[in-house]
Amino acid sequence: MSQLDNCPNCGQVYIKNAFRDVCMDCYKQEEEDYQNVYKFIRQRQNRTATMEHVVNGTGVSEALIIKFIRKGRIQLAQFPHLGYPCDRCGTLIREEKLCVSCKKDIQTQLTQVDREEERQLEMKNLGKTYHAVNKNKR
Repeated sequence: MSQLDNCPNCGQVYIKNAFRDVCMDCYKQEEEDYQNVYKFIRQRQNRTATMEHVVNGTGVSEALIIKFIRKGRIQLAQFPHLGYPCDRCGTLIREEKLCVSCKKDIQTQLTQVDREEERQLEMKNLGKTYHAVNKNKR
């Protein structure tokens, strides 16, 4: 579904849709920037370039290059020194949204929360134990 929005780059009003998240003018500029980045990294001597080298060599912002990577327009398998920051700590990663360390830390925290909830439930239920006494012994 299309809706009116302001372009996050220039502020111009545009029709936002599933294909573009910027106005037509900014979209055209992004496409030019993508072509510049792609031509740069496809050159044999630049295939092992770091993000800083690509930014300096093309004049395209790091944020825009990361946008191209996250949208799948630049495949990292062919470019070993490129990546994007982990959403939690900023460490350079090449897949998913979190680095291995952050995933492990979050999993540890979730496990601790689960254990604490189980312990609290056990403590709550401990006082509700009922014993039946059979007075009619034969």
